[in-house]
Amino acid sequence: MERYLEFENDNLRKEALPEFEVGDTVEVRVQIKEGDKERVQIFNGTVIGRRGSGLGESFTVRRIVQGEGVERTFPVNSPKVVGLTVKSRAIVRRAKLYYLRDRTGKGTRLRERLGTKAPKKGNP
Repeated sequence: MERYLEFENDNLRKEALPEFEVGDTVEVRVQIKEGDKERVQIFNGTVIGRRGSGLGESFTVRRIVQGEGVERTFPVNSPKVVGLTVKSRAIVRRAKLYYLRDRTGKGTRLRERLGTKAPKKGNP
């Protein structure tokens, strides 16, 4: 068990991602390799679930693209996840927001947590 904990501590993220919870709208920056080129792709959406702990911790982000729901699951400790920005926070009473899969349009809106909106760029 001690060797496992030692291995896990060596492989955890060096710089931590900002605190985020289920229901938050986030912008995830992912490093994509295409051939010999690398670029950063941004995936915006709502966090609908978190699971696991330690090295196996992951979160799922959902967004609507051209009327179709798209979900991506990201490992928290992956080196491919370059950064994460919290755009807004919401009040939710569930650990998993899978019910959003059945909803469209305004039905996917969540109540915003007042006073916790992410600061705009350029403003201190």
